[in-house]
Amino acid sequence: MITEKQLQSTQKVLKAIEELAEKDFLPIIGSFKGKYLAEEVRKAKPTRILEVGTLIGYSTILMGKELGSDAEIVTIEIHPDEAKQAGENILNASMPPKVKIITGDAMTIIPTLEGKFDFAFIDAEKTEYLKYLQLAEPKFHRCTVVFADNAGIFADQMGDYLDYVRCSGNYRSRYIQVGDDGVEISVKL
Repeated sequence: MITEKQLQSTQKVLKAIEELAEKDFLPIIGSFKGKYLAEEVRKAKPTRILEVGTLIGYSTILMGKELGSDAEIVTIEIHPDEAKQAGENILNASMPPKVKIITGDAMTIIPTLEGKFDFAFIDAEKTEYLKYLQLAEPKFHRCTVVFADNAGIFADQMGDYLDYVRCSGNYRSRYIQVGDDGVEISVKL
């Protein structure tokens, strides 16, 4: 797992990103909701994570600090400048897992990804959550955990996604209210 030195590096980078996000109004998951994300990663013990929406790497680092060196995070960011900044932040955090940042549109990238994922974190264009999920589903195992951010404040924009994970019979899903927002955590059946 993560060494004390690596933990100090990740904490330092996370704090710096939190301060930058507050100053520049960047929509990171933040430490409050981030605790739930880290807890789910800790419980699931994934070896391969798909992240849709890297932004500047905050959630990637948050998940990565819960993983060992045998794990991999594949993260997709549509904006090249943010992907570049994420790469720098992730490098400075010196986490154990391998992180692969792919710059481009998740809609075209997800179908090209090889291998299976046992955890997915979705935090990108809210109206596209269902499409991201359905493109990624063939790459999921039974019991893959899907963690979707902003399921409270953007519930109207992601209504089709929420209906699907709650009612399709393909997932066991639960909503957790976190402050004025919430997250939807779904487990593939």
